Amino acid sequence: MTRIAAVGDIHLAPGSEGLLRPAFETLDRHADLLLLAGDLTRHGTEAEARVVAGEVAGLPVPVIAVLGNHDYQSDRQDAVSGVLAEAGVTVLEGSGTRIDVDGTAVGVAGTKGFCGGFAGRCASDFGEPEMKAFIRTTRDSADGLRRALDGLAEDGCDVRIALTHFAPVPDTLSGEPLEIYPFLGSYLLAEAMDGAGADFAVHGHAHLGTEHGMTAGGIRVRNVAMPVIGRAFAVYHLHHEPLRPAAPAPPAAALRHAPAPGG
Repeated sequence: MTRIAAVGDIHLAPGSEGLLRPAFETLDRHADLLLLAGDLTRHGTEAEARVVAGEVAGLPVPVIAVLGNHDYQSDRQDAVSGVLAEAGVTVLEGSGTRIDVDGTAVGVAGTKGFCGGFAGRCASDFGEPEMKAFIRTTRDSADGLRRALDGLAEDGCDVRIALTHFAPVPDTLSGEPLEIYPFLGSYLLAEAMDGAGADFAVHGHAHLGTEHGMTAGGIRVRNVAMPVIGRAFAVYHLHHEPLRPAAPAPPAAALRHAPAPGG
């Protein structure tokens, strides 16, 4: 069993110091790793990133993150990633990382993702160059996620987790105005997950959404934006079978939700 703690949209800034640290320091009692699903800062500045770093530096479990749209606001996303990396956070963008959890190889593939909408009600790369560039950004993110998941499979990971900021499915957007669904995520992310295979998916971004969703291929999706889960982190338990090198099969991991302490 792999215990996954996750939270997104914590939006920290100077003045938020110590807000989450007490809860995070208990993580080794509840989880094997912590996933941060983007929007870690308010405006994407190094000063704000240093506050985030202070909350997660030296935690008793590995910390893996993607950035969100807020973390790009000041065009300092590379610097924000650098501050987090100095604190020991693995920041993913079209890439993956593997960790060992009691003999289980756990792989996390991550990308921020982008907008575009969902099947039947989505934008397309047709028309003006601006629209083509808009959708190309989404497609590039999805392609990066697919490659990262494929790479983790080739690396022999027993469990593969997809970590994004933008939503891969509309299920977890329920509660948000329908008019803004296209700006909250894209079906291309879910297609990448289903195409490459994953056991679990985590995202943030939709503050008024709901926690539970699923891709068309049966991958369980969780919206872990802090306003949705209402606590410092949520914990999910993945039960898995040994990796089988035979023909492709449905994801082996079964999921159940466990409560986590507030913060």
